Amino acid sequence: MKIAAAWVAVFSVAALAGCGALDLRDDDVVVKEKAQARWDALLKGDVKGAYQYLSPGSRAVMTPEAYAGSIRQGFWKSAKVDSVACKSKESCEVRATIEYEFQGRRTKTPLSETWIREGSEWWYLQR
Repeated sequence: MKIAAAWVAVFSVAALAGCGALDLRDDDVVVKEKAQARWDALLKGDVKGAYQYLSPGSRAVMTPEAYAGSIRQGFWKSAKVDSVACKSKESCEVRATIEYEFQGRRTKTPLSETWIREGSEWWYLQR
């Protein structure tokens, strides 16, 4: 009886862990959340956190140090992900509006990003 109860407990924990790992939301919702989180990290100066959103291929050719060197910290003043359009199950285009300061004036401009799926995860494709 104790062995059966132990197996039930093991399977219950495994099932709950598996459910937490599965994201059943639509791709555009997941990508929008991740894209905004990446921008939020950049706005906070968390370059290491933003680096974690890069695709595995991007990370393979760009070290964290090189990525940090390519980021102009403090440049962006705000960023809002406006929309996501998934062209396929493997690729989404993100439209965002970023605000930055140039010559003492704040400027807003549209920005387009590509996010790709590798395995079961979505990643920012650094160009």
